[in-house]
Amino acid sequence: MREEQKQSSLKRLFRKRWVFPAIYLSSAALIVAGALWFQLGKEENTGRDNVAKNGTAQQENPAVPVNETVETIAMPVLDPNAVQVKTPFYDDKASEAEQEAALVFYDHTYHPNQGIDLVRQDGKTFDVTASLSGTVTKAEKDPILGYVVEINHEQGVTTVYQSLADVKVEAGDTVKQGEVIGKAGQSEFNKEAGIHVHFEIRKDGRAVNPIDYVDKPLTALTDKAEDKTGTDRAATSKEKELMPSDETAPTDENPANEQPSADDHSTTPSDNHQDENNDASSYKTPDASIGMARA
Repeated sequence: MREEQKQSSLKRLFRKRWVFPAIYLSSAALIVAGALWFQLGKEENTGRDNVAKNGTAQQENPAVPVNETVETIAMPVLDPNAVQVKTPFYDDKASEAEQEAALVFYDHTYHPNQGIDLVRQDGKTFDVTASLSGTVTKAEKDPILGYVVEINHEQGVTTVYQSLADVKVEAGDTVKQGEVIGKAGQSEFNKEAGIHVHFEIRKDGRAVNPIDYVDKPLTALTDKAEDKTGTDRAATSKEKELMPSDETAPTDENPANEQPSADDHSTTPSDNHQDENNDASSYKTPDASIGMARA
């Protein structure tokens, strides 16, 4: 009786309309859940394999490095307001008065100043700092210029510090901008400046006016140097175009543009002597009023 009752109950259950849809939906849910579980397990295994092979997990979106800050050229002192320019940079395009102020008299000769000479208003010594970060290539004492320090920077830029009383760095040291490298002192080369520091900026060995680049980025110096190179090349090309040709046009006196032969002795001894005198008188001695400063 009990088994017949159970069978009759199942028959009544299956006769209901919602039974089979419910079975189908349950089966579909189980299949979808199983597929998702399998997929997640596969992705986890793949990630573990990558970590095992590479030692670290690969990022889908790697971080972009932040650009390094470009240093601006600074005065080689801790307090720029405490110093002033005693001897300015010698500029070929400056006025005569400005050029005269930029001459240094040493050993009976005037030398154009290749940098600027900085002094304190009270005449006392002061700390000299690196204008830019770089590598020290020279740190030695010169009998005429005092202690000299040279620092190499990027893109062919070098800063030079002369007339130092002492130095706190050595060749091969890496210095940061603003780091103290020595103290201002005196030099035999420019006694009139008193206690000072001679500061130069060179681009590919060529001295430039430091005042033009203080508080400006290093790229301003390199960009201007490239522009000047392009201008010089254009000027040189223009000069070549304007130069006369080596070939001389025929004339009535020399119709075939012939040069005098070696056998032609028409020139008299007196003429030769006169030419020698003319050559000697045309030679100009070097201008002793302006020389080059010792680097």
